[in-house]
Amino acid sequence: MLDDAYGNRISTRNPDARDHYDAGVQIFLGADYGATDAFTAAVTADPDFALGHAALARSLMMAGRMPDAKTALARAQELAPAADDRERAHIGAFASLLDGKPVVARDAIKSHVRDHPRDAMAAQLCTNVFGLIGFSGEVGREAELLAYTEALLPHYEGDWWMMSMHALSLCETGQIAASKALMDKSLALNPRNANGAHFRAHAQYEAGDIAAGRRYLNDWMDGYDKRAVLHGHMSWHVALWALHDGDEQAMWAAVDAGVAPGTSDSLPINVLTDTAAILYRAQIAGLTVAPARWKELSDYAARFFPQTGQSFADMHAALSHAMAGDGDRLAHIAETAKGFAGDLVRPVAKAWGAIAREDWGAALDELGHVMATTERLGGSRAQRDLIELAYVNVLMKLGLAQEARRTLTLRRPVLNAAAPVQGLH
Repeated sequence: MLDDAYGNRISTRNPDARDHYDAGVQIFLGADYGATDAFTAAVTADPDFALGHAALARSLMMAGRMPDAKTALARAQELAPAADDRERAHIGAFASLLDGKPVVARDAIKSHVRDHPRDAMAAQLCTNVFGLIGFSGEVGREAELLAYTEALLPHYEGDWWMMSMHALSLCETGQIAASKALMDKSLALNPRNANGAHFRAHAQYEAGDIAAGRRYLNDWMDGYDKRAVLHGHMSWHVALWALHDGDEQAMWAAVDAGVAPGTSDSLPINVLTDTAAILYRAQIAGLTVAPARWKELSDYAARFFPQTGQSFADMHAALSHAMAGDGDRLAHIAETAKGFAGDLVRPVAKAWGAIAREDWGAALDELGHVMATTERLGGSRAQRDLIELAYVNVLMKLGLAQEARRTLTLRRPVLNAAAPVQGLH
């Protein structure tokens, strides 16, 4: 038996399998392209390497290849009885996730890392705002994520990946200076860590560093593989920086090069949520959004998310349907939304419908049901600013400019000076 790069005993005696696995882990944790190839090489070198098949399943899942992911996981489960307790628990937790049991998977991972804190591929499932804690739909999830990465950090001394994960936790709880300092340490160790670059963009957004953030991310994206898992979402950040900087041409160029359906290789949830968010934020800023863009996105949402249950996706799908004028699709979400924050998605969907009708009073009433607990909807603070700015825009439409400015001052002061809302300034 051999140890992996994090010091965990793994169920292979083949050094080539171990080396390919370690390479895949580093690629995966850095959100670069090529993890699937590395894990495939690992299980080719040792077809009985249980954890190699589990890692392959994880990378296939992140590439949107769900049937292949299930096949790889089934092979890992076949081999699990011959593996040790750590590998069996690791495989079992991932199986729960792939079986559509995120709460079971989250609890299993939180228990698992107490005994095996350096099992990075397992620990990763609960990091990040898109992880099992971030998508829990619970009040206090940001504090829980901070506590999770804070407990793990001492076990990863000098590790660029865990530094970047904890830096995001700090950012999402308002500790911007500490976040940027830790992110800089992470990126000094691995400048091509896409998670680090992504989270640095979040910290700069929260600090209001528009010009610096835009320069950094534009430079960093040069050479980032378009097939990599974060390329589309980081293109959204590029577009968002351009919008905040008043550069409409650059914003649309970024949207059309790597965000919108047909231009991005990202997972459907990212294509949907990022495109809907940038289109409506552009609309709030006073830019013209072609109706064809909303129609295309509404069709995309109906194709990939025909049934409700993924609240973050449902919220953005509802926006797409409302702006496209598809009342039946919108009503389906408003009436049936379920999932980790389905109770909030329903009034948000109704608010989008009211906004599309320009019934600003009804929109204000519906958004009022969710403003106290928007964190439950999922996503980062930057992503949830879609709701914040929609609320402020509704106040502006009602002639309540002073209340709109007061709302931003109290809720999102970083946006107060230059929020891209037509007429606010």
